[in-house]
Amino acid sequence: MTQELTTQELTTREFRNAAVIGAGTIGLSWTALFAGHGLTVRVTDPRPDLAEAVAAALDDFAPHLAARGLDVEGLADRVHVAADVAEAVRDADVVQENGPERVEFKKDLFAILVREAPAHALLLSSSSAIPSTAFTAELDDAGRVLIGHPFNPPHLIPLVEVVPGERTGEDAVQAAVDFYTRVGRTPVVERKEIPGFVGNRLQNVLSREAVHLVEQGVVTPQDLDRVMTNSLGIRWSTVGPFLGSHLGGGPGGYRHMAGHIGASMRQMWADLGTPSQNEEEQERLIEAVEKAYGSSTYSELTETRDRRQLAVLSALDRADKADKEEN
Repeated sequence: MTQELTTQELTTREFRNAAVIGAGTIGLSWTALFAGHGLTVRVTDPRPDLAEAVAAALDDFAPHLAARGLDVEGLADRVHVAADVAEAVRDADVVQENGPERVEFKKDLFAILVREAPAHALLLSSSSAIPSTAFTAELDDAGRVLIGHPFNPPHLIPLVEVVPGERTGEDAVQAAVDFYTRVGRTPVVERKEIPGFVGNRLQNVLSREAVHLVEQGVVTPQDLDRVMTNSLGIRWSTVGPFLGSHLGGGPGGYRHMAGHIGASMRQMWADLGTPSQNEEEQERLIEAVEKAYGSSTYSELTETRDRRQLAVLSALDRADKADKEEN
């Protein structure tokens, strides 16, 4: 068993070397972010085009990082392709795993990480649904393992859900918060494990009703997206559901909102739909989405998405700065 670290040891040391395990969409985005914040990054993945994929991602993401105020001079020099997991984690202070969402895969991988990574290394998983307790029960040292779940793409979207497992040490939780803060993210610690965590559960509730409304012929996929981006998307990017409701209650706040429309809202909850999504309905929905967006390539759509997300982040930065100056 590796030696347990004190809270002071974990929270005062510097993060210099990062290992990224898995170079899909999420892993490549993490790689660029970590390198953009000055870390030396070793990345590994069994994909045969790993070096090309890393180089292309750094080229694509460098302008995004620069727009967020990071120095991208020599960005590629800080990233190294590793032949395997052992090489990637050899000198790591922090490891970010981005493998398949399969419990058995993660069990095997984290056994290797615990064995091969330095004793001080923080071991984080980008798992989007599986809590760490599900794949750490047999590890000798699970105290430094926990979830660090980002939203795609993590080099732009600030949120990271920090979710400790049953055996995760509090020192590791604080170290994870410190690390993600160090690389410009907004970590939120969730104190109870639940499949999908918080962000994806909220997203799935909304997606379920969106699919139901399209299935029922209430709205097209494209118009539903217009509803979101021209209303709730704008509101929730600034205040979130609870503060939005609190403000919606006027001077009486959330208490007035609950008393005024609480009964009608509860009635609406009971009427929310569950899509059938049988084979025929699923194919109809797929074709409708393809009709709405199929004329553009994946690269074109992601470029538009990222450009607009950068614009939102920049606007929020300016608003935050103005708020601080006023206060």
